[in-house]
Amino acid sequence: MLLALVLVLAAVGLTGCVPGPLAGKVVVLDAGHNGANWAYPAQINRVVWIGNSWKQCDTTGTATNAGYPEHAFTFDVVNRIAQRLSALGARVVLTRTSDSGWGPCINGRAAIGNAQHADLAISVHGDGASPYVRGFHVIRPALLPGLTDTIYGRSAWLAWVLKTTYAQDTWMPPASYIGDGGGILERSDLGGLNLSRVPKVFIECGNMRNATDAAFMSSIAGRDRIAYAISEGARRFLLGHS
Repeated sequence: MLLALVLVLAAVGLTGCVPGPLAGKVVVLDAGHNGANWAYPAQINRVVWIGNSWKQCDTTGTATNAGYPEHAFTFDVVNRIAQRLSALGARVVLTRTSDSGWGPCINGRAAIGNAQHADLAISVHGDGASPYVRGFHVIRPALLPGLTDTIYGRSAWLAWVLKTTYAQDTWMPPASYIGDGGGILERSDLGGLNLSRVPKVFIECGNMRNATDAAFMSSIAGRDRIAYAISEGARRFLLGHS
């Protein structure tokens, strides 16, 4: 209820007499997966067009070895980010407002950002790699003519800023097990990126199968730190800072 009130107040400019530094900016936050995806296999297994191929609507996501699910992690983190950015004056839109439903499908998540003419969109995830590797990485869209060419440059800049703030503010290392180990990966197979018409990235906040990353991501203090790092990246990007 408090978060909903904050979002509404931010949307109508009533959070205070003095506009925040992000007043007029629109941010779309996408919490990966959903809590009841497992109960709707027909819906989440159907394929949707992602601009260059067909792909499954959504998945159930991963979890820590102790059972803390990715969908709960992402929903908590996104709400923490929303509170921070709303307090700075941004209008924040969430692709899902509960953790008890299914979807939206990946094409629908992109459509929400497009419909809102967002200044940026961030999709929050947790990876499920080998338990022997750890770290985070930011995924930016590949350059696909007719699909991502209008957002490619700004998305690449968003990825760099977010990677920088995440590494600085969480002290988590860039993932060494994917890409070139520099913390940024380019992909052409993600509908949420391919179909976006606004600058957008995904962030895999850590490897939930790794004991060290899982302990950090499962803790309230860790999720708050993650939310701060991501919101700081968004703030710097929106204000034109490196």
